[in-house]
Amino acid sequence: MNTSKSVVITGHSIGGAIASLLALWFLCHLRTICSVICITFGSPMLGNESFSRAILQQRWAGNFCHVVSQHDIVPRLFFAPSIALASSSCSFQFIHHLSEENKTQLFRVVLDSLGVISQSECKSSFCPSGSYLFCTNRGAVCVDNGMLVIKLLYLTLLNGLLNSSLEDHLGYADFIQKAHWQFIENRSFMGGNLSKSSYEAGITLALESLGIASHKIETNNFASTDKQELNSEDAKEALKKAKKLGRTRNLNSANLAIGLSKINPLRAQIEWYKASCDNSGDQMGYYDSFKQRGASKRGFKVNMNRIKLGQFWDSLIDKLEANELPYDFHKREKWVCASQFYKLLVEPLDIAEYYRNGMHRVKGHYMQHGRERRYKIFDKWWSENSTDHPNARSRFASSTQDSCFWAKVEEARDRLIKIRTEGDARNFIKMLEDITKFDQNARRMIENKEVSPDVLAKNSSYSLFIEEWKEFQSQLQLFQPQFPGIL
Repeated sequence: MNTSKSVVITGHSIGGAIASLLALWFLCHLRTICSVICITFGSPMLGNESFSRAILQQRWAGNFCHVVSQHDIVPRLFFAPSIALASSSCSFQFIHHLSEENKTQLFRVVLDSLGVISQSECKSSFCPSGSYLFCTNRGAVCVDNGMLVIKLLYLTLLNGLLNSSLEDHLGYADFIQKAHWQFIENRSFMGGNLSKSSYEAGITLALESLGIASHKIETNNFASTDKQELNSEDAKEALKKAKKLGRTRNLNSANLAIGLSKINPLRAQIEWYKASCDNSGDQMGYYDSFKQRGASKRGFKVNMNRIKLGQFWDSLIDKLEANELPYDFHKREKWVCASQFYKLLVEPLDIAEYYRNGMHRVKGHYMQHGRERRYKIFDKWWSENSTDHPNARSRFASSTQDSCFWAKVEEARDRLIKIRTEGDARNFIKMLEDITKFDQNARRMIENKEVSPDVLAKNSSYSLFIEEWKEFQSQLQLFQPQFPGIL
């Protein structure tokens, strides 16, 4: 694993479901080591709507590609509730041992169930997750929206033959081979003249690739052997929605970039406020000046800017988790760096406001009970995408590199107050160890110049902590014989 840049996991039929589970395990435990891609062939559905939503929220949908042939019954099987319950513990080979009558009934039930679900008349116990590549003898189409996947699973099965639904499950090598060459070579369009509009032409070609045409087709449907005109308009609308959704993601990303440029002045005003606080004669620094601010116009404006910036980033996360942004959005350098810069600059103000209002007495300390979810998400973005190994600094950082530094200062000062009255020896030792650990980490950051100059301001909370800590240590020296090895 340490020498691999990526891992590709694949499986067919039930093996596809197992491959998906293994890929999820890799993503949960080893995603920082290498990239993980899962490609399945004819895999049954794996999870419900909550499962699919969780994969979207973790931004893992782009790691999964499920290849489905035109008439393969297995990926569609669990949409029929009674079949899902009956076959969930069995091998899919049981289908081959059914009588012709039972096979016909099986496919009719699956088709009818898919039809009902695709019309949004009811919800299924299973929900697609990741991207689905629909393969036919004429080409391939990729879709990543769950409801559109179900719609196409239904529409592509409508013109299937009884035997082809079983044969397709074992014919993926042929489908992939043909799709490979069709992507490389020019292929002719069998349905007449293409539209001059590239958009309409793309939809038409996608319909043909799915095996769905706008003209009447002779079919041997499971329900009857009569001629049937397939409703290509439904498929066309589904494909238009898929293309529109893809464009919408890119448009949302572009609009967010415009929004970011509009809020940059708010961030610049906070930067100016920080510089003026760090150079102020009261020597309190950025954090403590905001925490102890009075009823001034400047303080009010900075606080409003803090709130507006938080609203922008919260709305961005909402769009991301609603699958309204490109899959790789959270990996794009622009947004990773912008979120990190925002976090380092603004989170100290959120911490200051939290302790200014005494919320730590009501909810508990900031780190465990007050930290906004967006900051935890940005921590994850930065840790997963930052490959920089900063060189030794020659001067102090413009912003303290641990955005929660001041919350840790507040906790350490609070422990210094409580430890003086702590009667339990074990709690006393634990609190003392926590304070010592923070002191050592803070000194390391200062030595490496990973803190902003406001940390070392004469009247900052950290400077006050150092004074209180030294005073406590000197008092503790008097009792060291009773607590050997404490200091």
